[in-house]
Amino acid sequence: MTLTSTSGKEPFIIDNITVSAKLSTSLEDYPAGLVIALDKPYGWTSADAVRKIKFSLQRWFGVKNIKVGHAGTLDPLATGILMICAGRATRLAESLQSQKKEYIAEITFGATTPSFDLEKEIDATFPYEHITKESIEQVLPLFTGEIDQIPPLFSAKLIDGNRAYDIARAGKDAQLKASKITIYNLKVLSYQSGVLELFVECSKGTYIRSLARDFGESLKSGAHLSSLVRSASGGFKVENAISMDNLKLFLQ
Repeated sequence: MTLTSTSGKEPFIIDNITVSAKLSTSLEDYPAGLVIALDKPYGWTSADAVRKIKFSLQRWFGVKNIKVGHAGTLDPLATGILMICAGRATRLAESLQSQKKEYIAEITFGATTPSFDLEKEIDATFPYEHITKESIEQVLPLFTGEIDQIPPLFSAKLIDGNRAYDIARAGKDAQLKASKITIYNLKVLSYQSGVLELFVECSKGTYIRSLARDFGESLKSGAHLSSLVRSASGGFKVENAISMDNLKLFLQ
């Protein structure tokens, strides 16, 4: 994978391809910074990953502080590619975030949750026996191309300066405005007994949880996201991403 940094040199990329390389202990040897293609663990927030990696890099380089950030939030209950930028590579975060994303989503029909995923308990149930693979494929064009999508209230969107999830967790209601997103490709991978496995290729800002909600409504049922893997971000693939365990070994 090739990146163009603002310093005119390539940032050092840490993934399963470079894991056998020896990382210098001098941060000055990486004038364009570092980019880590991380396979985020289940249950971790993106901020958790940034914090833990920042601590590891500060210890490795022997510095009191190093700038570290991520290029696109990945929900705690999702796994897969989370791009982490360190040092001067943080300048690349916006361009990395703007690239296409790919997901493998598991959507369960017949029940909804307030968070549109498994963070919250089921709040309503619906019939789903009428849903078939063929009926799912018939509605795919409704969600392909540039569409308006309403984000989940349990999200990091700002409402009057407050995070939407803080409002939701306080038990308050609020309205989020629809955002324009682009879904480039949808493909049914499997469907059985109310559980859909779906491939999604989309733009930044797409909430797969909202897509699950909308699928349920369009098929006269309810649905929630029961599993999610970000399988690619730009040219970075999850199969080449580095796990936190391997990253810790790399930085020992």
